[in-house]
Amino acid sequence: MTEPGVSPLPSNQNLAEPDVGHQDLVEAAGMPVGIGLVEPQYDPRLANEDLAPLREQKWTSYNIFAFWMSDVHSVGGYVTAGSLFALGLASWQVLFALIAGIVIVNVFCNLVAKPSQVTGVPYPVINRAIFGVLGANIPAITRGAIAIAWYGVQTYLASQSLIIIFLKFWPSTAALNDTQQYGFLGLSALGYICYAILWVAQAAVFWKGMEAIRRFIDWAGPAVYVVMVVLAIYLVSQAGWENISLNLSDDSLSFGESIPVMLGAIALVVSYFSGPMLNFGDFSRYGRSFAAVKRGNLLGLPLNFLFFSLLTVITASATVPVFGELITDPIHTVQRIDSAFAILLGGLTFVIATVGINIVANFISPAFDFSNVSPQRISWRTGGMIAAVGSVLLTPWNWYSNPDAIHYTLGLLGALIGPLFGILIAGYYTISRQRVWVDDLFTMDRGGRYWFSGGYNPNAVWATVLSGVPSILSVLVPKLLVDLELTTVDLTWIADYSWFLGCGLGFVAMVALERASPRITGLDRDLERATDGTTLAS
Repeated sequence: MTEPGVSPLPSNQNLAEPDVGHQDLVEAAGMPVGIGLVEPQYDPRLANEDLAPLREQKWTSYNIFAFWMSDVHSVGGYVTAGSLFALGLASWQVLFALIAGIVIVNVFCNLVAKPSQVTGVPYPVINRAIFGVLGANIPAITRGAIAIAWYGVQTYLASQSLIIIFLKFWPSTAALNDTQQYGFLGLSALGYICYAILWVAQAAVFWKGMEAIRRFIDWAGPAVYVVMVVLAIYLVSQAGWENISLNLSDDSLSFGESIPVMLGAIALVVSYFSGPMLNFGDFSRYGRSFAAVKRGNLLGLPLNFLFFSLLTVITASATVPVFGELITDPIHTVQRIDSAFAILLGGLTFVIATVGINIVANFISPAFDFSNVSPQRISWRTGGMIAAVGSVLLTPWNWYSNPDAIHYTLGLLGALIGPLFGILIAGYYTISRQRVWVDDLFTMDRGGRYWFSGGYNPNAVWATVLSGVPSILSVLVPKLLVDLELTTVDLTWIADYSWFLGCGLGFVAMVALERASPRITGLDRDLERATDGTTLAS
């Protein structure tokens, strides 16, 4: 006997031993499967052990804290934090912008963390309660595509650190770094070698599963901190403390002029974390409690980010008296130190830092997202490897150096992150009142709670369009007008707020459409089977 609204498996099929024709190639090769509990009534077209609710949720506050350390401690994070001090703002204004931005990220991460933590399912699966069991592939594929692109970029950036080590210890490899002589598709032979080393290293960590990733980020974040502290102490000792300044700009803005710059800095911080923030449920699902996740977020975001930012600006400030110029790229800073040990230690550290952020921000997301498309054919590992291979095919070293390519490709995709976030928050908190029927997330029964219309919630789809189009236009149109010389007024600053615009419009559109024509209904039916976030998490 099955429960109402739940589609039973065919009598000749069991999820513990799926039909060979539908078995994922990785699992067929004997690799261990995921740790989710697949109930007998779950439809195989929607479930595998990677997507199903977890049997155990064991991550502590420290594990979440370490996750954010790995996400913050990267070359991109260093440059982003350091750049804010060069906008003409006073020190207190920069610190205010940093704190305000990261507090916003902290609040929003807690919001998106809760539904996945209390249900034990990843980001694409919890979206089935909002978009429908098939419609959830819309946000999943969008987020996965963004992650693929940035996975390639981060791997390329990390490979540049490795190239420095090769050139320092094996000078003869300099010839291989000549793109003209030994280049293919815009990258030198040495570049390919270093990219391949990083690609394989990241894949090896990912392949061992989430527990191996947890162990890696548990020490990677603190290890980067230790090296950054050592680097800061060394540079400060060379420069003299009296020559260290928190103001890294010669410009000085009036208070009125500084307000829009501060708002832009706040938006920059939120935008920088918008990707991991959207699919943070992929990690919060492992938290032993929502309270533990919130403590980890508090430690890993406001407190950790503030200390990291101060450490960054002290290090960057010391480069002025030591090297005679401001250097905000840590790779270049290490390269300027005339010490083989410093280059080796610094280079490997930034490699580890980039590997850490790449795995947590750009590897795990597409792994779950692509597995969600076809659970029986694409496991979590296969989904991740699809992303890894796709990142190479994009040849990120070519378009990363082209600002227009980044703006018109990733800008377009990135503009959808805000709308998808707003729709998820509206659907879970305002419309569903934090109630989720987990078993119904895994049924294709046409009478199922999340089947809606052909597996799609039309309200969520239309909310994506109504909020996504303005968000995309806010990114593309101002720059297009300038590039085509159709205007002399520079409105490209509007793109800085595309996440907020999309998030707000997505939230409002979803609520309005559901109130006009409700699709998410029956919230007071079968309450004994519902996972209620208002009672199960604090």
